[in-house]
Amino acid sequence: MAKQLEGKVAAVTGAASGIGLASSEAMLAAGARVVMVDRDAAALAALAGRYGDAVIPLVIDLLDPTACATLLPRVLEKAGQLDILHANAGIYVGGDLVDADTAAIDRMLNLNVNVVMKNVHDALPHMIARATGDIIVTSSLAAHFPTPWEPVYASSKWAINCFVQTVRRQVFKHGIRVGSISPGPVISALLADWPAEKLAEAKASGSLLEASEVAEVVMFMLTRPRGMTIRDVVMLPTNFDL
Repeated sequence: MAKQLEGKVAAVTGAASGIGLASSEAMLAAGARVVMVDRDAAALAALAGRYGDAVIPLVIDLLDPTACATLLPRVLEKAGQLDILHANAGIYVGGDLVDADTAAIDRMLNLNVNVVMKNVHDALPHMIARATGDIIVTSSLAAHFPTPWEPVYASSKWAINCFVQTVRRQVFKHGIRVGSISPGPVISALLADWPAEKLAEAKASGSLLEASEVAEVVMFMLTRPRGMTIRDVVMLPTNFDL
């Protein structure tokens, strides 16, 4: 896999931790320059210090519509091109719907759905003009199963799964591949909001994935021959169904 992405520029949202960080590190190891997009300025500065010029830190609060709209122009200003967009940033709302805070619902749907759509919308003209590009969206196992303890989160991922599948059919003729990764529960900050009993059960049964394992799948998708699209990958720990 070494240097398979040499000469490529990737932008990864939610890049300071979790899947976004693991994906960024895998692409860096493969020779890409990575625009790491996050609102955590301190974390991005530390990562830039660790990896040097291959990391281009980009501090953006994607929930601010004005700031969100600057993502592509700032990527092009700093890196000159965009070959890969990993739309990964997301948040979690779990539990019974009746107990959910409506402001938290708005915030989650905005980031998990609207921001992804806007980031992809903004990247497409550049990729279409270059007749190439890869877009990967972080979805979830919850997009494929009506998970009863997370109806709000699951609904956001069902929506984004439809978005991925329909946009893919619009843009493949331009040489652009669009795919999603749908992991089961991943050891990350998102699990902090899981119901305590569900988290304890998952840990005890070995039913959690590492972010690095998800990043390996991202790299597999990106490094296939251009005539092949890995469309939608569902990843589960082997013990998940116990």
